[in-house]
Amino acid sequence: MSAETAGAAEATVIPIPRPTLLDVHGSSSRFPVRRVYCVGRNYAAHSREMGHDPDREPPFFFTKPADAMIPCPESGTTDIAYPPATDDLHHEIELAVAIGATVVDVSASDALAAVWGYGVAIDLTRRDLQADAKALRRPWDLAKGFDQSGPISALVAAADIGHPADGSIVLDVDGERRQTGDLSQQIWSVAEVVAELSRSITLQPGDLILTGTPSGVGAVARGSRITAAIAGVAALDCRLV
Repeated sequence: MSAETAGAAEATVIPIPRPTLLDVHGSSSRFPVRRVYCVGRNYAAHSREMGHDPDREPPFFFTKPADAMIPCPESGTTDIAYPPATDDLHHEIELAVAIGATVVDVSASDALAAVWGYGVAIDLTRRDLQADAKALRRPWDLAKGFDQSGPISALVAAADIGHPADGSIVLDVDGERRQTGDLSQQIWSVAEVVAELSRSITLQPGDLILTGTPSGVGAVARGSRITAAIAGVAALDCRLV
């Protein structure tokens, strides 16, 4: 292949999209997002409030686009666009797991070695669209994967904080506590989630996994300020505009 042919093969017909880069606590380097997986109903109380029996359900997964994740700096309040096509937008705080190594069919006992770090994310959900999709047995994509549907804090390296198995997880709306729980209440641990997902796909560096939300999910409106935190991990502050 000539140099001219090689150059032509690398040309793109549209500009290459910018990658989604997340802040890293204590570093000028950033974490590039490859894919985003979310675990459904991983806290028993939330599963029950959504009308399901958590004792019978293995973990299941849905996805968000990488560019749905919106970095929220460690200082200040980040504006998030209120999405169109909904009258019932809900908040769901989640522990975000950042993958730093390639793993396939990994055991739960070895899974944490693939985790680079952690953060706090909010899975914004167009609940009315999700309800319609459930009723019609259709995918949740437009309910979960819309623009700016994943505000996320700076990530912190597992090398600095370890692998949190417990700790308070809370979310406030306009100063009022909405969600409160503990990481220890997860039905499936981070290690188990990583292991289960790796049986179906190859996890690669840059992948994120959002590990489910405690009970107390509810609606937010334009102008709502959302603050969320996980003890020993991170916090975020955003406003819907």
